[in-house]
Amino acid sequence: MVQQLDPVDVVTVGVGWTGGIVGKELSEAGYQVVGLERGGEVTTEDFLTVHDELGYALRYKLMQDLSKETITFRNNVDQTALPMRRYGAFLPGTGVGGAGVHWNGQTWRFLPYDFQIRSLTLDRYGQDAIPDNMLLQDWGITYEELEPYYDEFEYMAGISGAAGNLQGETQEAGNPYEGARARDYPLPPMETPPSLERFIDATNNLGYEPFMAPSANLSEEYTNSDGVELGACQYCGFCERFGCEWGAKSSPIITVLPVAQQTGNYELRTHSNVVELMYDENAGRVTGVRYVDEQTGDVYEQPARSVALTAYVLNNVRLLLLSGIGEPYDPETGEGVVGKNYCYQNFQASATGFFDEQFNLYMGAGALGAAIDDYNGDNFDHSDLDFLHGGNVAISQTGDRPIVNNPVPEGTPSWGSEFKAQSLENNHSTLSIAAQGAVMPFRRNYLDLDPTYTDQYGNPLLRMTFDWRPQDRNLVEHIGPQLEEIMQEMGAETVEANTSLEGSFDIVPYQSTHNTGGAIMGSDPSQSVVNTYLQCWDAENLFIPGASAFPHNSGYNPTGTVGALAYRAAEGMQQYLENQQMLRAPV
Repeated sequence: MVQQLDPVDVVTVGVGWTGGIVGKELSEAGYQVVGLERGGEVTTEDFLTVHDELGYALRYKLMQDLSKETITFRNNVDQTALPMRRYGAFLPGTGVGGAGVHWNGQTWRFLPYDFQIRSLTLDRYGQDAIPDNMLLQDWGITYEELEPYYDEFEYMAGISGAAGNLQGETQEAGNPYEGARARDYPLPPMETPPSLERFIDATNNLGYEPFMAPSANLSEEYTNSDGVELGACQYCGFCERFGCEWGAKSSPIITVLPVAQQTGNYELRTHSNVVELMYDENAGRVTGVRYVDEQTGDVYEQPARSVALTAYVLNNVRLLLLSGIGEPYDPETGEGVVGKNYCYQNFQASATGFFDEQFNLYMGAGALGAAIDDYNGDNFDHSDLDFLHGGNVAISQTGDRPIVNNPVPEGTPSWGSEFKAQSLENNHSTLSIAAQGAVMPFRRNYLDLDPTYTDQYGNPLLRMTFDWRPQDRNLVEHIGPQLEEIMQEMGAETVEANTSLEGSFDIVPYQSTHNTGGAIMGSDPSQSVVNTYLQCWDAENLFIPGASAFPHNSGYNPTGTVGALAYRAAEGMQQYLENQQMLRAPV
């Protein structure tokens, strides 16, 4: 028996960064907001003195339960997709705060090139630079239009960094390739340990332009734009896959969600798994959501004037497909939009150096790093290259924890006395750098519903079809040797570099949780799922912020852009609730 609930103004499906920002903004504006989260409550107190590497880093205590819901995967349409039954390439979170609790804190703005990538590529290199099967498209919005929302996210989250382009003027300490920003970061950069100094000196010597990476691990105590007090990072080394007990890694549970709850207009419901968006196709609207209370098994329908689909990328796309909203993408015909332009992240170009000195690598923070952008975006000439875009090159000192951080030279056995000896010798004297390569959209990389496998409720699982393309391989072959040269300049005794990308994409080893696309944004309803306010073309009261809106994936972590789009979506939702009409970006 489905239980009908009283209508509210807004429902958010998922309570991470996007759900938290939308909930905070709309509840502050006086609207009644319900946040539905399929996981449980998570607070800062849950992480006090809990540096449990086994439980969190290896047994995934903050991640989705794959025995109840997972994805199926295949490299191409000729294969049968199989379920991902244990975690590998990426780690979707669950619980209040979502991935915003267990993330590392790396917070970038995408380059101006990213938002107009097709137009700018055509202008500089011509049509022949874009392969026939590459579905490259502009985002429908410019960096300049999104800049105020980036600024709003950074001052709410307390991002540490140094501006490289302040109101059009290049600044010495920051990234000279970044888009112009209205004001500097709210906090100065993090400390620079010897490992990062070695990278900065080496890249300077080679003619690059290094800078400290922007970080949501706060370099100082901070009172944010909403009056929330945040702590300063202690460099304990337990960021990635962990929550921060010190309140020094910005997350939804210590920033936007408490502010939303203080308004009296926001209600958080945990263990509430949304299984369907109730869609009236004739009216072009959603009337609410249907969800299951995971603790009791009861089913509820929550009517709402507007719905924000604010779950993880893959769950956003799956709910659209399950609810029949929008035309599913067909790779054979090229028709449809839902599931189109799925992209990942390419971390295959890397270099590891073995040194004869210690760096105290047990200390660190998730976003403690230094970087160069000389090989990112269109910051270098691609005229004679057979790939587009590039990647941010960085070194990070995240904190080497004892169980999984055992670097050994190539050829060392994976267990036994020799492994132990090499692990002890190299534990704090091994440094690595990597390129975070952008991934472009291709016709046969996409998401749809699996015809065979279902979840705990009998609903089809999401099926992922993805493989590396010549674009990805060529990017690695070009940037990889540059990383090898940088590591040699850093003074390593031995350098092991990955300068090629062989074989198909492998979903087994962890690589990155940076999945993007599937519900992409744009100015043309025939080529996108949402407009530039993240408003769904096929359901005018449905808004879908998040990385599912990215038409391609850049050479950066997605969270800064996710946060900016969430603020823009919240603005759009407020305009919609006031006017009840489809929004259009100003021409």
